Amino acid sequence: MFYQWYEMNHAVMAPWRAAAEAMRLAYANPLNPFAETYAGRTASASLEVFERATRRYGKPDFGLYETPVDGKAVPVCEKIVWRKPFCNLIHFERTLPKRRERDPRLLIVAPMSGHYATLLRGTVESLLPHADIYITDWIDARMVPLAEGTFDLDDYIDYVIEMLHHLGPDTHMMAVCQPAVPVLAAVALMEAAEDPLSPASMTLMGGPIDTRINPTAVNKLAKDKPIEWFRDNVVMPVPFPHPGFMRPVYPGFLQLSGFMSMNLDRHILAQRDFFEHLVKNDGDAAEKHRDFYDEYLAVMDLTAEFYLQTVETVFMRHALPKGEMMHRENRVDLTAIRKVALLTVEGENDDISGLGQTQAAQTLCVNIPETMRQHYMQPDVGHYGVFNGSRFRREIVPRIAAFQRAHARGGQPVRQVIVGGKTA
Repeated sequence: MFYQWYEMNHAVMAPWRAAAEAMRLAYANPLNPFAETYAGRTASASLEVFERATRRYGKPDFGLYETPVDGKAVPVCEKIVWRKPFCNLIHFERTLPKRRERDPRLLIVAPMSGHYATLLRGTVESLLPHADIYITDWIDARMVPLAEGTFDLDDYIDYVIEMLHHLGPDTHMMAVCQPAVPVLAAVALMEAAEDPLSPASMTLMGGPIDTRINPTAVNKLAKDKPIEWFRDNVVMPVPFPHPGFMRPVYPGFLQLSGFMSMNLDRHILAQRDFFEHLVKNDGDAAEKHRDFYDEYLAVMDLTAEFYLQTVETVFMRHALPKGEMMHRENRVDLTAIRKVALLTVEGENDDISGLGQTQAAQTLCVNIPETMRQHYMQPDVGHYGVFNGSRFRREIVPRIAAFQRAHARGGQPVRQVIVGGKTA
C-alpha cells in the first residue's frame, strides 16, 4: 500500500502546488509593485521552493541540437532507431560532410538504476564531437503494461547483444555504473560464441564489477540483508491508473530516497542556498540549481525481477568475479574475451562503486592482450565526476576518444585525432 499512499499524497498536494505556483507568478510579475522588494522576493522564493519540493518530476529531454565538429557547429538530430518494450535505442545523428572520414560508432549503455538516460546528457554532449553516438533509453517500468511480460537481468543482457547486432561491426561500447556487469557479461557471451559483431572495445566507468573490493555504504546495505527482505520491503505493485498497473516494481522514489539520505545535509544546504539565490535575485545560480535537480529528482521504476536478480547476482553472491554468473543456461566466462579492447575508468572519491571495483575487470579478463587494455583513475572526483563535469571533459574524454580510435577493427578508415600533442 506504500506506493498507493505515495500517489495519494501527490494527488492531495496537487491543488496546493497549483495555488503556490499561481501566487508565485503573481509576486514575480513585473507589474506587481512588490515584485522587486525584499518581501516580494522572499514570498516568491518560498512559494517556488514549496512547489518544487512537492511536484513530480517528469522525464527530461536531452536537448542536444548541435555539437562542434572540426571547429564548426553541426546540427544534431535525435532519432529512435530500435525499439523494445523496455528500451529504445536513440541515435544522435550529426549532419556531417559526406566525404569526411567517419568517427567511431559508440553505444553508450546508460544505467538502469532509478534515473533516466538523460542523466548522461553531459556525457553524450562531451563525446559527440568525437563519436557517432547511440544511447540506451530505458523505459519507466510503471509505463509498461503487464501484457509485455517480464524483464530481468538476462533480458537486459539480451537487449545489449541485440543492439550490437543492430549497429553492426566495429561498434565501441561504454557502460556507466550499473550496466558494467551486464555489458561485460554480454561481451563474454558473444566472444565465447565467436560472434563477429562483438564490440571493438568496451569502456567500463565506475561500475560494480567486484563489490568485495572497498565496499561502499550501498554495497554493505545489500550484503547485510537477505534477498527476502528486499522482496518483502521494497517491491510494490504499480498503482492505478498507470499503464503498468499491478506490475511488481522497485519504485524510483525509494531509490531516490536512498541516494538523498546518503548526503542529506548537502541537499538541505542546496535548498537553503537556492532560496537565498532567489531572494538575492541571483538568476544564474538559481538556474543551475533548477537544472541539476530537474534531472536528479526525475526517477523511474525498475521491474522487480531485474532489481532482485541484480541485487542477488552482483551485490550478494558476487557471481561475476567468482566465475559463477549464469545467463540462462550458459555460464559467463570472462576468459573467453580475447578480441575486445578494455578501458576501465574510476573516480578517486567514488562513494557508489568503490575504488578498485571497476579495475577488477582488468584482472578477470586475463586473455585480453596487454596492448589492448588500459586503466585510468581520475583524482579528486566522486561517482558523478567519473562521467560528467569539467574534469571528465578535460581529462577523461580525450582518453576515451584516443582509446577507441586506437582499437578500431577496420572497415572504413577512422579519422585520426590529436590528443595531448600526439596522434591517436
